[in-house]
Amino acid sequence: MADAPRSTTRAQTPDPADARVAARLAGTALVLGFGGQPVVDGVSVELLPGRVTALVGPNGSGKSTLLRGLARLHAVTAGHVALGGGATDAEERAVSALSAREFAQQVTLFAQSRVAPQGLSVREVVTFGRHPYRRRFSGMSDQDRAAVDAALDATGVRGMAERAAGELSGGELQRVWLAACLAQETGVVLLDEPTNHLDLRYQVETLDLIRDLADVHGVAVGVVLHDLDHAARIADDLLLMTSGRILASGTPIEVLTAENIGAAYELAVDVHLDPRTGRLRIDPVGRHTARLHESVPPASPSTDRS
Repeated sequence: MADAPRSTTRAQTPDPADARVAARLAGTALVLGFGGQPVVDGVSVELLPGRVTALVGPNGSGKSTLLRGLARLHAVTAGHVALGGGATDAEERAVSALSAREFAQQVTLFAQSRVAPQGLSVREVVTFGRHPYRRRFSGMSDQDRAAVDAALDATGVRGMAERAAGELSGGELQRVWLAACLAQETGVVLLDEPTNHLDLRYQVETLDLIRDLADVHGVAVGVVLHDLDHAARIADDLLLMTSGRILASGTPIEVLTAENIGAAYELAVDVHLDPRTGRLRIDPVGRHTARLHESVPPASPSTDRS
């Protein structure tokens, strides 16, 4: 039995008061590499307003490089990246034709590695997200302050807003940088492994926040994830990559089959639907899987006292 594909119509609708402008970001036949050696070879991807697209695949498959190419942080050897077009009202424009400020007002990237800022409070770090909207020597506007406050609340870091950012743990700092990205209020948000270094609670809250970006704010979200269960939980569209190419694309139920995962990761897996939640679950089959199943105690027989 397979669960139904996600509907493109959500119960929640974009907030009409949101400052973001709906945007589409698309890469066509992209080739990206290092030292003349391609690590992404002829890949096309489209990020649409109100949808979450997850990039998954083994280490070295090119998914993070592809995301950086979309963000203009890695030079494109061939192909092109464009904003707008499609079903949006905006005219399609090559991202290479946009100024740094214009691009930053429409696209933000949450990267894996960021330097721990010294001598700045958490609030000051989150305020970095408003730089694309501010003129030199200008102060914070009411809209800037509202965006920063909303980002602090959304990521659960308001309580540490006045703390020194350089004193935070890795997981706490991860949430602070995520808040800075949200404060940027862009129509496209790119996230590279945003749940890394987070404990279970904040992994779940970050995944929920990603869905809120699409469902409530109409953002086009592109996210790289290592955890396939996480990807199945939040994605509308999935790209499974291996060796710089797309092995499969479509809805999670279409892409995350035992055959596709086995081909990409060279590992046997059991894919099934959780009977309690109806969610797709992926269980790797290791050498000790049988022992783990045998160690589960049998259910105690019920006794009828009536």
